[in-house]
Amino acid sequence: MGLEVEVRRVQPYEANKAYVCPGCNRDIPSGTGHIVAVPVDAPDLRRHWHHGCWSNRHRRRPGRG
Repeated sequence: MGLEVEVRRVQPYEANKAYVCPGCNRDIPSGTGHIVAVPVDAPDLRRHWHHGCWSNRHRRRPGRG
């Protein structure tokens, strides 16, 4: 059973803060377009992902991020 998540694309001009991507543990600098994944039942657990990391998240080994 999967967690229901709302996904939104953040445009570079909207990205005012830096974040750490849970897919690779690297920085997403401010001004960089990326993905925000928001769990429907827990919006405070939202995470910011690089586009490529989000696309490849199902290929990651368990225990990574």
